[in-house]
Amino acid sequence: MSTDDGVQIDDYFENKKSTDDLEQELILAAADADARNNEEESKYEEPQEEEIDNEPTYCASGSRIKRKSSQEHDSAKLLKTNESEAVPQPSEGYGKIIAKHYNALEEKGVQERSKSRIFYLRNFHNWIKSMLINEYLTKIKASKKHNAPVRVMDMGCGKGGDLLKWRKGNITHLICNDIAAVSLDQCKSRYVDMQNRNNRDRGNIYSIENIAADFTKVRLREKYKDPSMKLDLVSCQFAFHYGFESLLQAECAIHNAAECLQPGGFFIGTILDSNDLLARIRKAKSNAFGNGVFKVRFECDTYKPPLFGAKYHFNLDGVVDCPEFLIHFPTFTKLAKKHGLKLVRREKFYEFYQRMHVEGRQLMGNMKGLETYPPHSDSSLVGTEVDDYAHAEEFLKSDNLNGKVGTLSKSEWEASSLYLTFAFEKMKNTWAADGTPIYTM
Repeated sequence: MSTDDGVQIDDYFENKKSTDDLEQELILAAADADARNNEEESKYEEPQEEEIDNEPTYCASGSRIKRKSSQEHDSAKLLKTNESEAVPQPSEGYGKIIAKHYNALEEKGVQERSKSRIFYLRNFHNWIKSMLINEYLTKIKASKKHNAPVRVMDMGCGKGGDLLKWRKGNITHLICNDIAAVSLDQCKSRYVDMQNRNNRDRGNIYSIENIAADFTKVRLREKYKDPSMKLDLVSCQFAFHYGFESLLQAECAIHNAAECLQPGGFFIGTILDSNDLLARIRKAKSNAFGNGVFKVRFECDTYKPPLFGAKYHFNLDGVVDCPEFLIHFPTFTKLAKKHGLKLVRREKFYEFYQRMHVEGRQLMGNMKGLETYPPHSDSSLVGTEVDDYAHAEEFLKSDNLNGKVGTLSKSEWEASSLYLTFAFEKMKNTWAADGTPIYTM
């Protein structure tokens, strides 16, 4: 994607100067071009390395600096990984604000949610998650022996909105993690209710454990009931953007996703597309854009956003309104690769829908993921803007259809089209002489 003057959006990502050697090491990613929406990939040529005493790192300009020795690190601020790698401990950021926000959200019943302006949008996104989870659980089970255990971690699980998806996926064990203790308590209650229903129906349900912690700052494995546990799938839905507040937090978040995944396991999730956000904010020539359903307000330079800590607020019909951070996807991919995760698929929500809508047609109907247009006589449309259903009318006219079509209002489509899905696969590894892993990509 490019701006009106033809400059690639990702070329605007610049990292602030830092003395932290880990941040310097990954600055190369700042200049990687993503250009997915422009159907053209820009290539970044990495500087040729010269021989020096220590392994080189790079500053924002691409010039080389000398890596600090391990003795120069403050050992009290290091996290030890399972590969004995030292990762700097993130400092306190917006975590408390984010936790406070989600702890304060009221639990709404099904009847109350059905009155929401984004009722169908929420259902559509739930369908996306259901299909994404099912797709990768199916891949995992296909590579396992019959009835072999399937273990999952839900990072940023919130109130447990995906608990039923895990039951339908017939998993064996679930680790639920969230920064908001109140949300996690509600998740526990949902699980107990689901467990009681299953017991009445004499059905089986997976075991569960809950971890109240910030996955961008705390090593989750140390809090597992069994720290030696290997996972088959890690899911992070609509929450990974909190990790890009800083490189240290992004590193910690990805480490948590990758550390216990066994080879062939997957890390999947849903995030906002930073390229799309920047393109729209520049087109608006303001620090904010949106419609009656959502609003995005930036608090950073949208022409030269930092690689980490590019803060904005995303308000979706009052559901979410707290600091979030742009995810520069090439950097995300490079960080993931460092931890043995290979990108296998990235799709905008509308691309995912096009690929999966036939297979998921029945589920879409069951979940009420699309609104019927024209509406039935006993119902009304949720969209209130004049042209909210112009696209549906045009579709019916162009195909000479006299029936009905499933859709979202234009306002909802504009919000949904900002999102994308991702999936990384954990690679096999061998070990170097110094005990560090060497991944086979």
